[in-house]
Amino acid sequence: MRLTPAIMQVSDWNDYQAFLAIARSGHIGRAGAAMGVDPTTVGRRLRRLEARLGVTLFEQTRLGQVLTEAGEAMLANVEAMERSAARIAASAAGGNGPSGLLRVSVSEAFGSCLVAQNLQGFADRYPQLSIDIVANSGFLSPSKREADVAVTLSRPKAGPVVAGKLADYALQLYGSRKSVERDGLPQDHRALLSRHRLVGYIPDMLYAPELNYLDELQEGLAPSLRSSSILAQHRMIASGAGIGILPCFLGEGDPDLIRLLPEWRLTRSFWLVTHKDTRQLAKIRVFREWLKELVEENRNRLNPPGR
Repeated sequence: MRLTPAIMQVSDWNDYQAFLAIARSGHIGRAGAAMGVDPTTVGRRLRRLEARLGVTLFEQTRLGQVLTEAGEAMLANVEAMERSAARIAASAAGGNGPSGLLRVSVSEAFGSCLVAQNLQGFADRYPQLSIDIVANSGFLSPSKREADVAVTLSRPKAGPVVAGKLADYALQLYGSRKSVERDGLPQDHRALLSRHRLVGYIPDMLYAPELNYLDELQEGLAPSLRSSSILAQHRMIASGAGIGILPCFLGEGDPDLIRLLPEWRLTRSFWLVTHKDTRQLAKIRVFREWLKELVEENRNRLNPPGR
């Protein structure tokens, strides 16, 4: 199906925004939450749009809405409309810079410890932007238009995206400083590992293989204190409940923690991912540049020198 500009012009832009929200979230309820309207309103706008165009845009599945062939064709056209609307809004804003919603998907630790802690300066610089920092287990996909920018743990292997390495970061084994002062620090790492409970991820809830750390420390290790949240793991380790592997940008900033095996270190990478069709939008471009500056300023925090 090919939609003509004439068809586009006679329709209500609110209906197209509802269509975009459903296409990106895959669910009418989530689309309503993203738009700040009731799901019934989103459904009504979709039905009105489908009736006006005489096509079915989504198939209803057990998990939500899936684009039909007509819907896929529609998506490309409506995203072009959205980009035009964004350029018009940016032009109208004049010297105030880009406007609208910017959604950024990041890992929990990176989003909390680096992005969120430094976001004030960016927000002050671009007051017309509303910013979503989605920092939970799993990543939203720029390829599926779920996010404008994603910072992932691996480079995407496919999809209409542009990806580049943002930074390498180090991880080390940490324990509670009080526990070490009380119990001492064995020189042999096997004795150290056998003496303490291990803190780590829940194996069947790992959202990225790069988070499977323990086998690289010693084959066959399994945590007995587990969480899908790296921030929860951090608190368990700092409280003395066990020892575990943390990103250095998280562990080094906590005075309650100490590196247990200073000579042992893991390295992982962050990748900056944007959709190839939207990466030059002003809001995405300025955030991408700000994020690269932030990483450069925190290079030693991401990869601290040995000691």
